[in-house]
Amino acid sequence: MQELSLLVKQRHTCKAFDPTRKISKEHLESLKTLLQFSPSSTNSQPWHFVLASSEEGKATVAKATEQYGFNTAKILNASHVVVLCTKVQMDEEHLQKVLKQEQADGRFADEQSMQNQHNGRSFFVNMHRFELKDAQHWMEKQVYLALGTLLLGAAALEIDACPIEGFDATALNRELGLREQGLCASAVVALGYRSADDFNASLPKSRLPQDEIFTLL
Repeated sequence: MQELSLLVKQRHTCKAFDPTRKISKEHLESLKTLLQFSPSSTNSQPWHFVLASSEEGKATVAKATEQYGFNTAKILNASHVVVLCTKVQMDEEHLQKVLKQEQADGRFADEQSMQNQHNGRSFFVNMHRFELKDAQHWMEKQVYLALGTLLLGAAALEIDACPIEGFDATALNRELGLREQGLCASAVVALGYRSADDFNASLPKSRLPQDEIFTLL
């Protein structure tokens, strides 16, 4: 595993993938685990991930880039593509599903501890739903935590990645039947290995200096 500070400096957004190189089954399982165990506020996990590995599957995702042609080849040539989806609403059924999983995984010493967890999570969910009225935005924030986890984890596995927001969400929701599942597409990530045409691989990283972005107290 590379040192973390070097890892973030070396990773880049891949602009062109080599279609002949595929992610191994072992590494693919690691990427799925990264997404599964991503952090989320109150462990709410308001997400679902669509993983396209076949040419047909990637072509289905690529249909949503008709107005964003610069992203089509990235999706088609990648080894795998992940569509990160956000739940449309955080309902009681989902909250109970998460709670029962936590119970099965041994997180509660007794019934009261379990009820306290449910009450606490429900408090924040309902605050965003009713008072702040930003539940969808709040849930999407959690999905972007998973996106960051995936990008850094892929880099640790020496897998190139390209996060993509340039796609027609309405078209992708329709192609994947996401609305019917209570989901909406929030982001797409193409994964694989860079080709010789990936101009971004040779460019220096550029970020604002630390003395401008940090306040030390």
